[in-house]
Amino acid sequence: MYFLLFFLMALTAAAGVITEDGAKLQKASEAGGSEGPVWDGKGSLYFTGKGHIFRLDASGTTHVFREASGGANGLFFDREHRLVVCEAANRRVTRTEADGTITVLAETFEGKKFNSPNDLTMDIKGRIYFSDPRYGNRDSMEMNVEGVYRIDAPGKVTRVLARELVDRPNGLLVSPGDRYLYVADNNNNNAGVARKLWRFALRADGTVDGQSRKQIYDWGDGRGPDGMEMDAKGRLFVAAGLNKAQPPYETDKSKGGVYVLSPQGKLLEFIPVPLDEVTNVAFGGADLRTLYVSAGGTIWSIRVKMPGLVTNRR
Repeated sequence: MYFLLFFLMALTAAAGVITEDGAKLQKASEAGGSEGPVWDGKGSLYFTGKGHIFRLDASGTTHVFREASGGANGLFFDREHRLVVCEAANRRVTRTEADGTITVLAETFEGKKFNSPNDLTMDIKGRIYFSDPRYGNRDSMEMNVEGVYRIDAPGKVTRVLARELVDRPNGLLVSPGDRYLYVADNNNNNAGVARKLWRFALRADGTVDGQSRKQIYDWGDGRGPDGMEMDAKGRLFVAAGLNKAQPPYETDKSKGGVYVLSPQGKLLEFIPVPLDEVTNVAFGGADLRTLYVSAGGTIWSIRVKMPGLVTNRR
């Protein structure tokens, strides 16, 4: 099975279905790109690492945008160009206003602090969806649910997915037209649990149809999916896998890189990334045909044939 998988990976990569002919993975920044790349639409890429939020400008220079970021993980720009941040260590979701002040969008649910907000996405109406897993030490958890939540306004938070439908949600993506919510389910420190990408139907009121759950891809006993994005043809670019096994829970049978999937879950191309752990992706550049990847404290880039779908420009 795994021999066949790697054969297919090699075959699709050689075909260059997704990446430009002759394109090679390049290092874009080594400032500490551990998570959250997002394109601002103005020539810069923002990402997180080493406790900061960084900005990579068009010249290739990396700047510190915000120090003491509260353990920032996922990043997103809303329609007013305000940076929305999952502050994992501070256990909250915030928004940086135009004047630099910080607005807390979500900090508690039913009187209990969140676990560690991880990733986020937005729908056409501007509603924010974020995941709230807990990786690592779990002693300070105040709730036994690792769920997905929707923010309608500062402090107005609704849980849209709970443990009966997702084990440990990570990356999220709302598809064009708010048709679907994609959820990366990645419980990476237990055996026999989910390392899958799910798709749910998203209702007009922002609730999720639990009965619509569909498995798009399964990473088996390897490292499951983390962050994801979509290109203009609806193909999914998913950060996942490991180059070096982390026993006893994660094998290296699914190598570390970007898994490019059709909407139906067919593997179209695999973009290998040499450093673990591969955490997230973002489209950027003037033509939105540069794919950025965060992995191993480094931001990588590679050129692709089709522009990405930048989620705050739908």
